[in-house]
Amino acid sequence: MVETLGVCIGEATPSHASFIARTMPKLGEYVVLHFDGMRVLGMVESVSRGSASISGDILSPEVVERILSFEGEEQYIKAKVRLLGEVGSLTMPRIPPPPGARVHRADAETLREIFGRGNIKLGRLLTHPEVEVYVDANRMITRHLAILAITGAGKSNTVSVIVEGLLKLSGMPVIFDMHSEYVNAEFSGGVKRILPRLNPVYLLYGELKRLVNIDEKAYIQERYLREAHSHALELVQTSPASLVDEMLSYLEEVYRSEDIPASEKNSISGVIGKLMDFREKYGDILDEHAPELVEQFEQGRANVIDLGSVDEEYADVIVSHVLRKLLHRRKQRQIAPAFCILEEAHILAPAYRPTLSKYWIDRIAREGRKFGIGLCLVSQRPKSLDPNSLSQANNAIIMRLVEPSDQRHVQQASERLSDDLLAQLSSLNIGEAVVLGLMTRIPALVKIDRFEGKLSGGDPDIVEEWQERMRGEEDELERASREVEELYSGME
Repeated sequence: MVETLGVCIGEATPSHASFIARTMPKLGEYVVLHFDGMRVLGMVESVSRGSASISGDILSPEVVERILSFEGEEQYIKAKVRLLGEVGSLTMPRIPPPPGARVHRADAETLREIFGRGNIKLGRLLTHPEVEVYVDANRMITRHLAILAITGAGKSNTVSVIVEGLLKLSGMPVIFDMHSEYVNAEFSGGVKRILPRLNPVYLLYGELKRLVNIDEKAYIQERYLREAHSHALELVQTSPASLVDEMLSYLEEVYRSEDIPASEKNSISGVIGKLMDFREKYGDILDEHAPELVEQFEQGRANVIDLGSVDEEYADVIVSHVLRKLLHRRKQRQIAPAFCILEEAHILAPAYRPTLSKYWIDRIAREGRKFGIGLCLVSQRPKSLDPNSLSQANNAIIMRLVEPSDQRHVQQASERLSDDLLAQLSSLNIGEAVVLGLMTRIPALVKIDRFEGKLSGGDPDIVEEWQERMRGEEDELERASREVEELYSGME
């Protein structure tokens, strides 16, 4: 016989109801309401406890103690539940539950039927650890995903669990690794480490202009850079010449021309200087013979673009370049469907300034569904992330967030996150998350599985490093001391 947890009270709607409970329910726990021949699944969104005799107006502890001595510790437990749909179909009821409708705890079999239908295992329910949680890979990829949490809450582990699940499906994850966390990861399909070497021939003019650092308002410099780029591009397509060298040769020739006004020669000189700085700064990672980055991707392996050694401007160009090429290749069906994981997404798609990546992130967020490209935006600073990009991620794994401004920013982007679930974000432990969106049939509080392979990320053990260095210095002093003693003993 199923134990009755409580009964509905007061007014209800087809989406929300309140009930008085006999025992304390947990926030995020699933319940089943029985009414009008239906079994409707719900999720507890808030819980409160009170006493009819002891009101909030009483200001004296002695008065409270006297009331308790007469009436005992009679308390009520009240909970608010969000209705999620009929058990089985999860279609929303068209009528609200009546007062007196019985509320039961959802059994494990009912929950397994709901959370066991996906093809990537994410973890287990916090309130029902015996229930494994799976998500739908198709809906995760085509509807995009955001993973949001403070540093150290478990984002990298969550990314790794998802990547491992994709590899078991013969997927093609592409990780833009801003801190070289995944280059040595032990995924089942292996890691394809891709160095961020770019052939300048493949760069769009706008990408080159960003790296050369031509200001948007420097119209004369911009004009001469564009002319030099067009001239050099024609030459390198028919000869093994260097694009940058040909651009410099063209600009130097123009500078020496008597037809150029003296007022523009300073601008030309400025472009030459910036091109030389560009060549010096990025000479180690620009390669005239490098193949396209997209051509190096392999299905069934974790494709990790290692951006740990480059600056933010270059990383922005790399991400923009790859997303642009990937979208083009997918439109032609020349490459396998891909799931692009963008670490530090708030740097690539910031809220208050334009970047090259931001344009292509937004473009793929709108068009990627049709062509089999998914995005995963990973960030510890949701308030700094472009709200338009975030709002187009129809799935979310939200882990611990402490700052109220971050929490509100996330809530605005996700209509399914209630105030009470929002309040839980600051108290989640490492690896615990609120999972929302189309990839899971209903919202869930989940303990994310631990990735079994090795990762390079995580907090360093500072104390251990101090001690190791100190031991190394002591060993070195001891070795030097022995050498001195041996030297003197030999002289004797």
